[in-house]
Amino acid sequence: MNRELQQLILDYKTDQESVYHTWFLNNSDRLKAFRTIKTGVNDVIKAIEARFFGNDFKGSPLEDVLAAICEQKQVFEGAAHAFYWKPKLRIPDIYENEENQLAFGRFLKAVLQASDEKQLLTEIVKLDQYHIKGLGPAVANILYFLHPTLFPPFNTAIVNGFNSLLDRKIKLGSWPAYLEMRETLMDINTAYRSSLSKDLGAISGLLFEIGTGRLIVSGNAEAFLQEEEKKREKGRYKRHLEVLNDTNEESEHSEMQLYLARLGRSFGYNVWIAQNDHQRQWQDEPLGRYSLSVFPAMDLPKSIADTIAFIDVLWLNEHNEIVSGFEVEKSTSIYSGILRLHDLSLSVGNATSRLYLICPDKREKEVRAQLLRPSLQQTQCGPISYIRFSDLRNDCNAMCKYGKSVEALDAISNICTC
Repeated sequence: MNRELQQLILDYKTDQESVYHTWFLNNSDRLKAFRTIKTGVNDVIKAIEARFFGNDFKGSPLEDVLAAICEQKQVFEGAAHAFYWKPKLRIPDIYENEENQLAFGRFLKAVLQASDEKQLLTEIVKLDQYHIKGLGPAVANILYFLHPTLFPPFNTAIVNGFNSLLDRKIKLGSWPAYLEMRETLMDINTAYRSSLSKDLGAISGLLFEIGTGRLIVSGNAEAFLQEEEKKREKGRYKRHLEVLNDTNEESEHSEMQLYLARLGRSFGYNVWIAQNDHQRQWQDEPLGRYSLSVFPAMDLPKSIADTIAFIDVLWLNEHNEIVSGFEVEKSTSIYSGILRLHDLSLSVGNATSRLYLICPDKREKEVRAQLLRPSLQQTQCGPISYIRFSDLRNDCNAMCKYGKSVEALDAISNICTC
């Protein structure tokens, strides 16, 4: 088993199309997701406590949380399905049963604030004692983003991978089954941490690849090869296309950041490009060339300054005051970008700073729909405008030549109002 597992881990880590590379090591999107989801969970808690959570998944703040989780692609694909309100089955019963809803809210609040493993496990046991119909360990996908070193994600593929690897019969759907799997998984992760990570996302991704058939184990190889070959080939082709699309999206993302950086410099602003993007290139031109090398000192708590440093592009005046903030969207959730811009506006408290989403043309309707949501229209921060990729691409050179300040963006930006 030890030798087989070591080889599986090696295969997992060397496969450039495995989720280890396409998701776990994709630090930019992963790091942003943790803060987005924590903020979203806090919104769910507030809505439940204020009794305006709603009686459906659609339109609830929980939908925003699961959207941010599902955008993490393969491992979390379909994570929202367990939370859809199914009226005929009356599940999950947190929408029409107020007592269950309040219990769910108390659980989320407790696990959001707790850090002690024993306390967190106690809260899971307390929630399970309510026997809330349809609300099972799918909640572990939320727990993972709150406590990634203590709770692994949980879905059919991960469970299948766990059972195949260890010849077990854990079943999906109960907290005791999840906790049993978690305990074993943490023991294995401790033994192989030098090859994996303290973050349980790495070993969960390994099980996911076994469960989906990208990695074959001796215990199920013969039957699996006979029954799943076509499915596996289809999965490989799909993953290959996803990797190609990701590569194209990363290229477009870098292209838009470079245009924004060139524009900001031409208007006389200092430009900051997200710290983790300084080494990225577009057409052999490094983005860091246009950016300040060090994030400027601001009178802000370090945690907030660190978060702002991940905004895709910032324009700053000579006093290091933020003139504009830009989030370039791709396949990630529009909600996540909006939330980061809201955090920026509320953190710096500069009413004159302008906020922009830079979006692919094909996502314009989705952007407009998100920006027109009542909860976003009633916030205290400044309005968020959006600019399409094609407009920025086509008009960048002209604005660099004739524009004088951020006001030049008025010609290509759009704002949504009720």
